[in-house]
Order: sequence, then C-alpha cells, then structure tokens
Amino acid sequence: MRGNPGRVTIYDVAERAGVSISTVSLVVNAPHRVSPATRERIVAAATELGYRMTPGRRIGATRIAVAAPFTAHPSYLRRLSGMLLRARSAAADIIPYDIDSAASAASPLLETLPVRTDAAGLVLMGVPLGGAARRASRTARVPVVHVDVVPTGRTAVDGPVVLVDDRRGGDLIGTHLAGLGHRSFGFVHDVQVSPAYVSSGMLRAEGLAQHGHVRAYPAASGSDVSEAVRRAAADGCTAIVAGHDQLAASVLGTLRAEPHLRSLSVVGYDDGDLAQALDLTTVRQPLEETGRVALELALGIVSTGAARGGVTRLEPELVVRDSTRPA
Repeated sequence: MRGNPGRVTIYDVAERAGVSISTVSLVVNAPHRVSPATRERIVAAATELGYRMTPGRRIGATRIAVAAPFTAHPSYLRRLSGMLLRARSAAADIIPYDIDSAASAASPLLETLPVRTDAAGLVLMGVPLGGAARRASRTARVPVVHVDVVPTGRTAVDGPVVLVDDRRGGDLIGTHLAGLGHRSFGFVHDVQVSPAYVSSGMLRAEGLAQHGHVRAYPAASGSDVSEAVRRAAADGCTAIVAGHDQLAASVLGTLRAEPHLRSLSVVGYDDGDLAQALDLTTVRQPLEETGRVALELALGIVSTGAARGGVTRLEPELVVRDSTRPA
C-alpha cells in the first residue's frame, strides 16, 4: 500500500527494506557502494511508500566549500574531480563556488568569504584571501586550506597550503630544451593584471630561466597568441613554452597556419586529453592528487579542531612528445 508522501521518511524506507538508514542514504548518494540486490530492494520500498529518492545532504557528512576559478581554468575542474572522488569514500559533501581568476583582477585578493553557514571548512584554489576574509574565517572558525596559492610577504596565508612545485616544472622544461640545443625561450602566458601575488607562471619562468634566456609574452586571446609567436620568432626564440596546454594548442595552430614558424619547438603545461591528442610535450601536474590531499587536510582539521600550517609540495613530471625537436 502506498504511504502518504508528506509523512514518509528515510526511516520508513529503511524499515520496509530491512536495512539501516545509512544504507538508504548510500543508495541516494553513492549507489556504487551498495549491492544491486540491496539497491533494488530499497528502491522498491521507496516506490511503494511514495518516498522520493533524490540526492541531498548525506547523514553525518561534513560539508566542505570549494572556491576556485573553475570556468576560467579547466585545471581547477580536474582538482575538483580529485576531491569528489575522495569524497565518495569519505563522509564529506562538496559545495563548489566559481570565482573570478586572480590573473584577471586588479585586486586579486578575495575579500568576501565564500562559505555558507553550514560549511565546516573551505578549500580555496588559485586565489588568496584578503585581510577581511581572513579575519572573517577566524571569527567564524572556518579552517581554510589553500591550493595553488604561494605564501609570500605579499600574500599572507592562514592554514595549510598544497602546491605543485612550479619552479621545478620550469626547470624540467629548461633541462629538456637545453638538451636539444635551445637557449632562447618565448614564454607565452595569460595576462596577469596585478603584481600583488606570485603566480604559477612566474615560478615556472624562474625555473626555465636557469637554462637560457626567457622572454615573456602575455596573451589574452587567440590573436594575441599568434602575435606573441611571431614576436618570439623575430626575437630569436627557438622554443615556445606556454603557460598551459590550451595556450600551447593556440601556439600550434599558429605554427600550422604559418609554415615559416614550424621549426619552433612547443611545450605546454598540465597534461591531459588535449596534450595527448596534439602529441604535445608538456609537464604533467598531479592535479587530481592536489584536490585529494587538500580535502583530506580540510577534513582532518575539522575532525580534530587542531590548527595546522605548512606547505605540501607535489612533484610535476615532464612528458616528452613530438612537439619538441633539436634547435
């Protein structure tokens, strides 16, 4: 007999199906963790009672807010995917917030804390907190874990930081290109409006500069990239290093359109499906791993209440493909 939908609860479904309420919750939020037979029994019980099996907040789950420029930089979506995979086996719910990229802001510090009152912690990626937001996090006792934010005198950071070693990434590229005889590098990167923070690109350029002369060419669009490539070639650069694989794809597009530039070597950064499809030499970042580590740090602080700091550095890896060749 169908029950009254307005009165049926998860407890009624659990009793009808002969399981615990946590098992019913798993069927809603993580069905892969429940056997097919049990899933069918729970769904049948819910259908008979008129209970809607819609995802919601998991019972006993810790809510972690995650703020990053997701739509501006696909690499942050990969970091988020690492967090989501970890959250499937942890008692955690992820609340994503899309924010503006620090590179496009005249004042890159985030002054408004993007946390709902029911979030126990915040993972902030790519954008530092300003003074007002840091004070707000302390007042609200919301622990903050930073990802891809370099703590310096210009950028104060409370709590732990998870970074991929970008200076090491630039060093790996420089070592590879120098071994092929390249000594002058064009670094094509996103426009950074404010000098008030240290970006990943700055650190990569520092690592690259250990092996030759680096000329920087900011590019905000595809036409800017084409112009940057032409200028780099005219300036005597024999290799183009892009700030990320999407920029490298635009560089390769310019080389295809202008045959006299095809002798240039091209290196990207991040490594994913795009780099593989383009046969692009690039640096592989453990993006998903940074997300997993950040979530575990946030959950650890929330569960113990102990303040933590320090920097966790993960190592990048050079992936050599066909887009680099001897000078």
